Amino acid sequence: MRCRAAARRPMPGPGASGFTLVEVLVALAIVAIALAAGAQATNALTRNAQRQSDMVLAQLCAENTLVQLRLSPQMPPLGDSSLPCEQAGTPLDVTVSTTPTLNPNFHRVDVQVRDAARWPLLRLSTVIGRY
Repeated sequence: MRCRAAARRPMPGPGASGFTLVEVLVALAIVAIALAAGAQATNALTRNAQRQSDMVLAQLCAENTLVQLRLSPQMPPLGDSSLPCEQAGTPLDVTVSTTPTLNPNFHRVDVQVRDAARWPLLRLSTVIGRY
């Protein structure tokens, strides 16, 4: 008997509670915008983490190059030179530019580190003198 009573219920009328199609579409649009903003934020964080990792590796290459030049018994030769540097499996290119200063006992040394795509990552400058 209960089954027949449930089958005879009338359909909800205009005063019935529930969501309309427009309300559901508006809610879906809001959720989609929130998810897109979250995806952009995640992408930005990932790019920033990769950039920070690249900068640390470039810093290691530049510092190692400058330490080698400081420990060398001779002054670095004037001009530009390029050498490869690999840190944590990442190939980097180090360009060393040595220029004279007003004092002949000192040379200015600029070290620029670039990634495999030749984008500049880091530039360090120092002055190296004779002992």
